[in-house]
Amino acid sequence: MSQPEVIARAEPVAGMRRFPLVNALLLVVTALTTAMASALFRGFDPIADPRQLVHGVPFAATLITILLVHESGHYLACRRYGVAASLPYFLPAPPNLFPLGTFGAFIRIRSRFPDRRALFDIGAAGPWAGFVVAVAATAVGLQLSTVLAAPPSEHTLELGDSLLTTLLTRLVLGTDPDTVMLHPVAFAGWVGLFVTSLNLLPAGQLDGGHVLYAVTGRRTRLLPALLLATLLWLGIHGWAGWLLWAAIITVMMSLGHPPTQDDAQPLGFGRVVTAGATLAVFLLTFVPEPIRIIP
Repeated sequence: MSQPEVIARAEPVAGMRRFPLVNALLLVVTALTTAMASALFRGFDPIADPRQLVHGVPFAATLITILLVHESGHYLACRRYGVAASLPYFLPAPPNLFPLGTFGAFIRIRSRFPDRRALFDIGAAGPWAGFVVAVAATAVGLQLSTVLAAPPSEHTLELGDSLLTTLLTRLVLGTDPDTVMLHPVAFAGWVGLFVTSLNLLPAGQLDGGHVLYAVTGRRTRLLPALLLATLLWLGIHGWAGWLLWAAIITVMMSLGHPPTQDDAQPLGFGRVVTAGATLAVFLLTFVPEPIRIIP
């Protein structure tokens, strides 16, 4: 009796099988909506004339790069410690409703952190990576910005300044931030620094929450409670958006932070020092009143 014929089936190439189609599509769509939002904000109409989309490219390219570097920092740190994580997912936003054209980006972490050292490195890697690129973008963008003879007195939208953006403006341009009309690249840098400060809020599973848990373990209630009170005060007396963030922080505090597989593993002196530097980055990039309307 003859042997039955065996038909060999070629296995699909791993790279082709695992091509991150969803991630790539979201990146392309977000780049488009971000460029459209910037062009619209600057008074162009890329919907009526697609060629005017080019006016939104400097902002979009800069902001997408900052977000991509931030999330890549998390991703590469996850790969280093064998933590299962996805590639970055970008979130597009309606460009005619949201002036940034994006709600940001994130990665999905699918497994537990092995210990507090890994948690610290993964949590801090993203903000530090994005921070470096955002500082460089802000410095370059400031050189391309316009210095006004005096602060605008008509009805206008004014961005608040952190300690860092104030320092950079005076170092690069030698003038007060109130007299500077930001170039789109500088605006993207400002957004990148602001996003860094939001991610470093020390609560829940934000990047700052990861760093805080890695340093203090489960003894993390006092600082988030102080943060919550501060955001409520700022929301009542300044920018109302902090009230929304206070609600988000409240939910995160109620959920807590999941333990690592080995919370007993000591963090080490070097990482404690780096945690202090990370706190300094948060304080330098925090903007008490991000948006002001001059009547």
